[in-house]
Amino acid sequence: MAALSPAADDAPRVQVDPERLRVTEIFHSVQGEARDVGWPTVFVRLTGCPLRCTYCDTTYSFFGGAWWTIDAILAEVARHGARHVCVTGGEPLAQKRCLVLLQRLCDAGYRVSLETSGALDVASVDPRVSRVVDLKTPASGEVARNRWENIALLTPHDQVKFVVCDRADYEWAREQIRAHDLGARCEVLLSPAHGQVAPRELAEWLLADRLPARLQLQLHKLLWGDQPGR
Repeated sequence: MAALSPAADDAPRVQVDPERLRVTEIFHSVQGEARDVGWPTVFVRLTGCPLRCTYCDTTYSFFGGAWWTIDAILAEVARHGARHVCVTGGEPLAQKRCLVLLQRLCDAGYRVSLETSGALDVASVDPRVSRVVDLKTPASGEVARNRWENIALLTPHDQVKFVVCDRADYEWAREQIRAHDLGARCEVLLSPAHGQVAPRELAEWLLADRLPARLQLQLHKLLWGDQPGR
């Protein structure tokens, strides 16, 4: 008689570690943007993004990457000896376990920031994390993806960023800043799209309109150009 095959319920199961994330890179550099600009920072760049912004400079993070356990990520972060940690992408919130990573980093005593497109819900992000929400301008090609409900969730601990590609983008950003009183809600950052708007020109627009916002340049590009992992 032929041997009986094991029943489906008796078949061996592959154990999947629920504490894993797909990571493009982890590196130590100087924070080039936002409130913590200039601070030595460990960047954890997660893989994947549902958006395709016209000016994106990290398209290499859309695919690939490697699976890391959260314990391994924390060990690699600790190896660099920095106080500041930035979780970025891609779009880090596209991986649900990003929320666990953020909590674990905060529990470990790091000063943690999250760079997110603003297309996904930020409500569940640990309140100790500084959320840097990028509101997509018309020239980004992804303005329709903005999740406007996120604005009501922002606090003085958070930041809103506009990447400005042209004068029309600036005027759109100015309208949002005023309509939502963003300057009273959180810190507002205006950043010229690399190679599309001259920083001086954006500074002059900002000054002329007396907007409650900061001009932001990408310090890492001034130091290292477009070199990945910087």
